[in-house]
Amino acid sequence: MAHHRKNGSVRAGQRIRKEVESWPGIELKPHRFGGVEFVYGRVELGHLHGDELADLPFPKKTRDELIEADRARPHHVLPDSGWVSKRIASEGDVDEVIELFRMNYERIHNRRVRL
Repeated sequence: MAHHRKNGSVRAGQRIRKEVESWPGIELKPHRFGGVEFVYGRVELGHLHGDELADLPFPKKTRDELIEADRARPHHVLPDSGWVSKRIASEGDVDEVIELFRMNYERIHNRRVRL
């Protein structure tokens, strides 16, 4: 069983879920490797593993920029893919994860609007 840090009165995963879930069109689904994934239309924006880790897919160029800027790391299982991983260890990390989900949300939304 994963141990959960008590960062403030609301855990990191709950804060992220509450925020991302409030965006129009977002659905939450159980993730096949545990945790919860955020889906927009038929596209997964990314998923959370408890309060400690977020994984998000990006185009390779964006992924490389995020890693270069130290905003994320290569995916913990698929390091050569477009996926990134972000460890959640502080309030700042929670805000950063929400920002990463927001980037993905806007990217997918803009793609859908153009169709």
